[in-house]
Amino acid sequence: MNLNYYLFTVLMSLLLIVMGQANATNDIANKVHTKPRIIALAPHIVEMLFDVGAGDQIIAATRHADYPEAAKAIPRIGSSSRIQIERIIELQPDLIIAWKNSNPSDDLARIKQLGFNIVYSQPYTFDDVAKEIRLFGKLSGHTEQGEHVAEKFLADLAEIKSRHQRKTPLLGFYEVWSRPITTIAKDSWPQQFLEICSIKNPFYQAKARYPQVNIEQILQANVDVIIQPLSENQKAKEGYEWQKWPIIPAVKHRQIIQLDADVVHRMTTRSLGALTDLCQQAEKSREYYHGK
Repeated sequence: MNLNYYLFTVLMSLLLIVMGQANATNDIANKVHTKPRIIALAPHIVEMLFDVGAGDQIIAATRHADYPEAAKAIPRIGSSSRIQIERIIELQPDLIIAWKNSNPSDDLARIKQLGFNIVYSQPYTFDDVAKEIRLFGKLSGHTEQGEHVAEKFLADLAEIKSRHQRKTPLLGFYEVWSRPITTIAKDSWPQQFLEICSIKNPFYQAKARYPQVNIEQILQANVDVIIQPLSENQKAKEGYEWQKWPIIPAVKHRQIIQLDADVVHRMTTRSLGALTDLCQQAEKSREYYHGK
């Protein structure tokens, strides 16, 4: 065999090997940087994905995913009580993010059996929100923005705590729902709001996170303030009619704090706005009683 032809053959073979390795590397890089198509099964998940820059990757969501404004255009595939599994099969998402303790467990089990990639969201505290923001940033291909949003969220939280904790405590009743009257206890999401704003909860030790109580128990508590979050999704924004009970100090002195339930009860970065609102209104109540 001609030596020159042999050397040419060897060089071409090496070149093909190198090109093949380069193509394989490019394929892996493309997969790493691909932005997954996501189904978000709760409003707070949708908000966090928008926060990290992945809003345009959401191909479906559930009812009440109404923030930011762009979220209202996302197709709906169910609610907290039922998921349209046939739509998930049609859409073939790369990733599904579900709310573990709110989405129907039987639907989630079926979706997992079908082989879809599911990640579960279950934030109980502000720290959990920061962790999930980082996780969703990483999963959606926006790690850097996720880190930035989480760090700012925790810094803002620390600043709010420094301004409002260690104030003279108020005794407060937190109304989650009016029929039946439902409140909060330890380990519930809103309890951390009360603690940061120096508001004591007379039902803190209840066994359930969201216990049902009667008006007699509330009368005995003799609370200074009533916190009443109301939602746009409630018919006529109806809450409990506290004016019928002027014997309660909070009612007698008109110390009823109203919050936006769609913000305070949604585990997102916006919850710090509701926290600030509560602390500021609690400070006004504190000043009122101090003056009295």
